[in-house]
Amino acid sequence: MDNLPFSSPTPEQLYHSLHSSPNGLTAREAAKCIRTQRQQLHTESSFRREFKLLVRQFTNPLVLLLVVAVILSAMLGETSDMLIILAILLVTGFLGFWQELNAGRAIEKLRSMIAMKHTILRDGNEKQVRTEEIVPGDVVIFDAGDIIPADCRILESNELHVDESSLTGETYPVEKMAGTVPDKLPLNQKTNCLWQGTNVISGTARAIAVQTGSQTLFGQMAHSLTQTQETAFEKGIKHFGYFLLRITITLSLVILAANLYFKKPFFDSVLFSLALAIGMAPELLPAIMTFAMSAGAKRMLDKKVIVKKLSSIFNFGEVTILCTDKTGTITEGTATVNDMVNWEGKTDERARLYAYLNASLQKGFTNPIDKAIASLKLSVDDYRKLDEIPYDFIRKRLSIAVQKGEQRFFVTKGALSNILDVCSQVESQPGQSKPINDSVRRSIEARFAAYCQAGYRVLGLAYKVVTTDKISRADETQMTFLGYILLEDPLKESALASLNQLRKLQVAVKIITGDNRFAAMHTAQAIANTTPVILTGDVLDQLTTEALTVKVLQTDVFAEIEPRQKERIIKALQLSGATVAYIGDGINDVAAIHAADVGISTSNAVDVAQEAADFVLLEKDLSVLADGILEGRKSFANSMKYIFITTGATFGNMFSVAGASLLLSFLPMLPKQILLTNLITDLPFLTIASDEVDDDQLTRPLKWDMNQIRNFMIVFGLHSSLFDFITFYTLFQYFHLSGSPFQTGWFIESSITELLILFIIRTRHSCIKSRPGKWLVITGLLALLITIYLPVSPLAPMLGFTVAHVQQVVALILILITYVVTADWLKVLFFRFNKEPQPESGGLPVDVRANHDALVAMP
Repeated sequence: MDNLPFSSPTPEQLYHSLHSSPNGLTAREAAKCIRTQRQQLHTESSFRREFKLLVRQFTNPLVLLLVVAVILSAMLGETSDMLIILAILLVTGFLGFWQELNAGRAIEKLRSMIAMKHTILRDGNEKQVRTEEIVPGDVVIFDAGDIIPADCRILESNELHVDESSLTGETYPVEKMAGTVPDKLPLNQKTNCLWQGTNVISGTARAIAVQTGSQTLFGQMAHSLTQTQETAFEKGIKHFGYFLLRITITLSLVILAANLYFKKPFFDSVLFSLALAIGMAPELLPAIMTFAMSAGAKRMLDKKVIVKKLSSIFNFGEVTILCTDKTGTITEGTATVNDMVNWEGKTDERARLYAYLNASLQKGFTNPIDKAIASLKLSVDDYRKLDEIPYDFIRKRLSIAVQKGEQRFFVTKGALSNILDVCSQVESQPGQSKPINDSVRRSIEARFAAYCQAGYRVLGLAYKVVTTDKISRADETQMTFLGYILLEDPLKESALASLNQLRKLQVAVKIITGDNRFAAMHTAQAIANTTPVILTGDVLDQLTTEALTVKVLQTDVFAEIEPRQKERIIKALQLSGATVAYIGDGINDVAAIHAADVGISTSNAVDVAQEAADFVLLEKDLSVLADGILEGRKSFANSMKYIFITTGATFGNMFSVAGASLLLSFLPMLPKQILLTNLITDLPFLTIASDEVDDDQLTRPLKWDMNQIRNFMIVFGLHSSLFDFITFYTLFQYFHLSGSPFQTGWFIESSITELLILFIIRTRHSCIKSRPGKWLVITGLLALLITIYLPVSPLAPMLGFTVAHVQQVVALILILITYVVTADWLKVLFFRFNKEPQPESGGLPVDVRANHDALVAMP
């Protein structure tokens, strides 16, 4: 219902307007609304979407120029040229379409595995539906961690706090509750409304959806809110594209002007320049990049990692620092109860019972601690739940009010310091209590520290007698401290091996946890070779941004960290020059996941954490992350192979053809032959995503380096051009060839050198010491056979090919052998003197270490 004011009407008025009820919509009414909503959204069919993808393959400006050339050929009666150029255009376009289509379908399948679902009422029954199936009138049930899928009006709530920072910029959660509010009030004062795109931090609620899709406040702001930040690799691709485009346009215009100056045929000169531009353009780059990323995504799925954002795969390969909580990654993440003890350290059955009541009756978000305590299976049939104050990250407490007979009381558990803040007395035996003075408090804290140092996760437990059925946060005062809950979360057997694997990949691991310093230190010491450096949240708050940027690189463990501080740590690491990955699964991790270069969540994480992440792990394990980093580096390395060859061999060949066209009285190669060369030599690149990558390229973070690409283009472009001119001299001066025989010899040499350079450049070592991928070999051999066959095939006259004599072939073979030997030697020499930045000790790369040293030197 468009623009329906919904903060002031009563719930009954909203039910009437939306044809709903407290039990939600009927299945029949919901189905009708869903059909209407889909029609209004104009959901694009898969056919229409894929047709647009096909059209996009032919909208590249350089390709459009070739379309003009096809039209000109037809107008001038050059039928054979028109057909050949058109065929090459279609084949290239359909190959790119096929690549992107398969990649896109694979990614859609992956995304469907983690589609967001919400709990609603239909016909009075709870049902899980996807976001797009929620319609106005649906009654939605919210728990902590849920993303709000529509603009809603609250019907009932319990200690509901919502993060509205995406809409209002307000840092702290906003308290929400049922009631009526004037519609004229501003957004941040409508405390009875929930807005799409925000998320529940704590508490529970039941609300009715009023606006969905584009009618929501978030939907109206969608264009600005959905703009995603470019990854480092995407920025590199853009810079590379502009760099190559400038060279291509400049060279093509110079050649066109020179050919016209020497009075060569106008049409041939224009077509030649266009073909030259196409020959230099990396037209298959988008398809190859997409295929490399989708292939990496498929391999990562095999290793139980779902890729949400395809381009983030490359960022994964660049990661230099991984930040993680210890629970579930370094430890098993399955807490078990060791004991419940009173403040003197003695086992206490009453504490066990009260902790069980608190954990088993709570209805907030599911967590391992409450699951562990609730698994004790005590008999509590005589107890009835009265009320609940859900856990939140400010109080760090959870309170449950219960009744047994005439007795009413509530039990609170949480972080020990937060429990002690609301306690005025301590109890060791029922009916025996005494005030908490300084001496008692020091004793409680000392015992707490001892338990933590022994490896336990420790919570505080307190209770208070009440006389009413309702409790609020104001009642959490003057409570009685009952004792400690001792939990165990043992280290994963694979944790140490996983950390060692990450160190070998030169990725530093930093633990960020809300646990106290003693427990965090115990875990860190168990996995570290040296004594870890620890930084606590209270100290962190006292550091300036500049000081923190230095401190974060020196710190191994961040303990007692608030949710707001996690994002600050991530940004400080980024300021120091690191590429940061962050793994988290809770509401308190969302800001850090979003801020990190690579955000990672888990399949059992809260909705908002999954939504913010680039990757979702089906298993929360550091070894899986190491596999993901390797896949990112493989995808990066294989994509860079195409970049290097495009800027090296292709540029050299095109430069040579352009130069020869100025020196010879005829075109060294016909436009259709240039395009054919480009098509044939692109064939192996379609399988480059599956190529093997040398182990030494996978042991360090890979980054985009335009200086290295530029140097490579100059060195190998000149090397390629040198052999091209040797070929020109041999064909023109030694064999006295011109016209078609010359063009045939040059076509063979040019095509084969581009094919051979692929197998040379694909490795940083000697090409005979590195094994290429199976499909790369197959497609490379196929392209080679096509190149050799075409000049003697029935198509040769149409393509303008003529082989003069056998001596011409022998000479070309000798030139090619010399080319391979010298190129392989030059390649090894080049990468020896043009290395990427090498990480130093501690997992910090040179650029990070340099930033660190500069910051330390600051006054």
